[in-house]
Amino acid sequence: QVQLVESGGGLVQAGGSLRLSCTASGRTFSNYAMGWFRQTPGNEREIVAAITRNGITTNYAGSVKGRFTISRDNAKNTVYLQMNSLKPEDTAVYYCAARLSLRSGIVYTSSGDYNDWGRGTQVTVSS
Repeated sequence: QVQLVESGGGLVQAGGSLRLSCTASGRTFSNYAMGWFRQTPGNEREIVAAITRNGITTNYAGSVKGRFTISRDNAKNTVYLQMNSLKPEDTAVYYCAARLSLRSGIVYTSSGDYNDWGRGTQVTVSS
């Protein structure tokens, strides 16, 4: 099991930017594919972005493509989500997730693919 701690959430005006970080501990980070999900009250957790264990391949939800960027630094055991041009509809709790991946080129986009989750960080975008 890997422990995940998110940070970087907060309140921002529409059009602004935030960078979320998720730091992992407990296992070899470079063996894990990573994902960012978000959830609003009454709704299911949805994929925002995902990245392979080697950081080469990424995948984005259509609603954030071109505005958000996922990246990772395996030396720092950290995955990032750079969020630009934020919109009120981006308001949610954002979760970091990890999945042990034996194959370096696989990106996982379903919440059911992930085994380990952080506690989440709130992002609020005001209009």
